[in-house]
Amino acid sequence: MKVIAIDFETASEQRASPCSIGLAWIEDGEVARVEHHYIRPPGNRFAAFNMAFHGIRPEHVADADEWPDVLERIRPELEGALVLAHNASFDISVIRRTCEHYDVPAPGFDYLCTVQVARSVWPELPSHKLNVVCGHLGVDFAHHDAAADAYACGRVALAATGLNALSDIRALPQRLGMTPGRLDPDSYRPSRIAAAPRRRWG
Repeated sequence: MKVIAIDFETASEQRASPCSIGLAWIEDGEVARVEHHYIRPPGNRFAAFNMAFHGIRPEHVADADEWPDVLERIRPELEGALVLAHNASFDISVIRRTCEHYDVPAPGFDYLCTVQVARSVWPELPSHKLNVVCGHLGVDFAHHDAAADAYACGRVALAATGLNALSDIRALPQRLGMTPGRLDPDSYRPSRIAAAPRRRWG
């Protein structure tokens, strides 16, 4: 099972408005490679708030593919993978709502939310936002850049794996009392974690 961290940036308040996706493949205990794809959102409509947030504007994606074409390029990677996302409810909802908008089937994969992971492993942090967790870990990255955020998400999962004396991210759910989420073309199950946070190994 492949392990891939993902991150979306959206063009507007609509979840079905992805304008950027980053993917980071985790292999042999490290982030092995990172990809970025611009996406032209429906109507190439952008909201001012989102543009100020991530810096992507309509002209940046005017010649980019829309979601169905981008999805078909990355679908073989996502199918059957363990997907990681920081605040996964957002990123998974972007996939679900955008697939619904274009009437294309969603890919099928299990997923983990690294916000939930971070809350369990580092309960002492004042916040579990990606930049705060990475600041604690000493991971430098350009926040709100989809590729950089996917990389950072992968680094959070790897750090949690190491601190729990595990050799594989796929062993994290059992150690932390998590139930991975699941996305399929016709169903969705959210990622869950035990109510009481479990401190890291040792």
